[in-house]
Amino acid sequence: MARYTGPKHRLCRRIGNCLWNDPKCPSKKRPVAPGTKGGQRGGGGGRRGKMSNYARHLLEKQKLRLTYGLLEKQFKNTFKRAQRMTGVTGENFMKMLECRLDNLVYRLGFAPSIFSARQLVNHGHIAVDGQKVDIASFLVRVGQTISIREKSRKMPMLVDSTQRSARTVPAYLELKAEEYAGRLSVAPRLQDIPVQVDTNLIVEFYSR
Repeated sequence: MARYTGPKHRLCRRIGNCLWNDPKCPSKKRPVAPGTKGGQRGGGGGRRGKMSNYARHLLEKQKLRLTYGLLEKQFKNTFKRAQRMTGVTGENFMKMLECRLDNLVYRLGFAPSIFSARQLVNHGHIAVDGQKVDIASFLVRVGQTISIREKSRKMPMLVDSTQRSARTVPAYLELKAEEYAGRLSVAPRLQDIPVQVDTNLIVEFYSR
């Protein structure tokens, strides 16, 4: 499957703010789209011009999609699944995105970015309840334990990330750093998910 391989922070500038809370992100100094001067082009965030209603909905959708590092097809298919579930579609959607295996590997601090977390999963370095899982979109259930496979624990990238990670582990996760493991203890609540987005705009976007 195709994936974005360009500079990650270029995506942040496209949106108008940092997507992954990196203090060194250039979007904090230049919240304008790449290739523009002083926000002369409309249709975005930061110092850009006034947006249309459609542009606001699109921007919010793109912000969430890029935060989780998904392609449009993956993102839309997940939304459709959320629509078929009982309850509030926006909340269901956020919880499904948050419970993806690659995302929880990132939240636990086992990888420096969502992209490297996906690599760890795809290359077979991650286990769920002791069984290798190499599918990044695998939805982790409450009570399941995510761990780094023993033979992979000395990888330089992983060691560096676990030693230097300053991310706060969300309340719905239990981290056992000394065991290279973490557990999804409860279902994520919308207010505890560290992503600032208006899900109503995204639901409206796909309801057009």
